[in-house]
Amino acid sequence: MNGLSAFGQKYWGTLYSLLSWEQLAGFWPKIAPAKPWYLYAVGQAVPAKPASSEEVGRFVAEIDALLHREHEEDYCGIVYADDLEQPTFVKIYDPNNLGVACGSSGKHIFPGWIMSLDPPEELKPEVVPNNRKRWWQTLFG
Repeated sequence: MNGLSAFGQKYWGTLYSLLSWEQLAGFWPKIAPAKPWYLYAVGQAVPAKPASSEEVGRFVAEIDALLHREHEEDYCGIVYADDLEQPTFVKIYDPNNLGVACGSSGKHIFPGWIMSLDPPEELKPEVVPNNRKRWWQTLFG
């Protein structure tokens, strides 16, 4: 992964899945809101600065509610982090845009949202559903 930025190394690097809802519930408190988290809705404008502690707390609460409401499985498996104890990078996949889980379609499935302590870089999915754009705008106007 030579030549990649810190963000790129984490995006394309090894991440660990939060397989169960219980793991996810235990993971969220490890996101320290006071740290300089960039909250990036993939396909939207790249944030120029980290979110405030309040915004991080609100995002975690709202994304957790969205995942529980819309990922109709008895397991999570769509949230990944670089470190499950002291995360610095988190990919969250949109439960309504998972594509082919094994990747056999040949298409790269972008996550819906990224939390990163490194400044994010623009990712360009083919389509961002309007309902997700509205959800993000409602959350961060």
